[in-house]
Amino acid sequence: MFALLFLLAAGNAAPDVPLGEVRLALMHGVPMKWELDTNFAMFLDQIDKASRKKANVFVTPECWLDGYAAPDKASTPEKLRAVAQDLDSSAYLKRVAEEAQHRRMTICFGFTSIEDGRLYNAAGLWNAAGERIGVYHKTHLQTHDLQYSPGEGLPVWDTAFGKVGIMICADRRWPETPRTLRLEGARLILNPTYGFAGDMNEAIMRTRSFENQCFIAFAHPRTSLVTGPGGKVLAKWEGGRVGVTVCDIDLTQAKDDNHLRDRRPEIYGPITDRR
Repeated sequence: MFALLFLLAAGNAAPDVPLGEVRLALMHGVPMKWELDTNFAMFLDQIDKASRKKANVFVTPECWLDGYAAPDKASTPEKLRAVAQDLDSSAYLKRVAEEAQHRRMTICFGFTSIEDGRLYNAAGLWNAAGERIGVYHKTHLQTHDLQYSPGEGLPVWDTAFGKVGIMICADRRWPETPRTLRLEGARLILNPTYGFAGDMNEAIMRTRSFENQCFIAFAHPRTSLVTGPGGKVLAKWEGGRVGVTVCDIDLTQAKDDNHLRDRRPEIYGPITDRR
């Protein structure tokens, strides 16, 4: 069941799944900066293919809708606001909700949001009923992201197959990020990203899964990667063309013993010391 990795072909619509069993579909491909309609059309094409393979969860790379335009040298806050999406009025986000309901699929979709006048590097999560159950804001901003406001929390959300958390791109470099999500109950962490891939990244992702005994789904324009509770790579794809990597996982394998049970939080004070 594990390490199921295949490129998409024709099939049937996704059915309901037993608790804990999930078929992930991770989108890869390089989006076009600033080209919302082009990128959204690619999303629609790939989610249709994922649906035919009966995927339950679909994940795009970071800020897929605008092609992660913020790091572009031509980017300005004003230009970025022009492609930012209002959570309540965006036609694109409304269509994402419709696709989730139509496909009976949980969708993690990356975009730039504007909320209370602030820009965020965001990833929304829609359930199979088409309901938006959460929006995550990237918390760890580096030089190329400073046009955004930082997220102020690491929430997890209930889904039909268990609690799910999201971290975006560089968030994974800080071990506290997935550990916090895991302690909040997430057995699956979705990781939309854009930069930094390769051997070092794979080593980090395997370690993050191993130390937290959880699954991590890493969706990058040129890399799809799924790592499991034992630190093994369950699925991997590398390249540049648009497509979807599919991987079956069983969330009952993400247990709370060993690394989680044997922690010593009473001696970890310096981790959160702001000195």
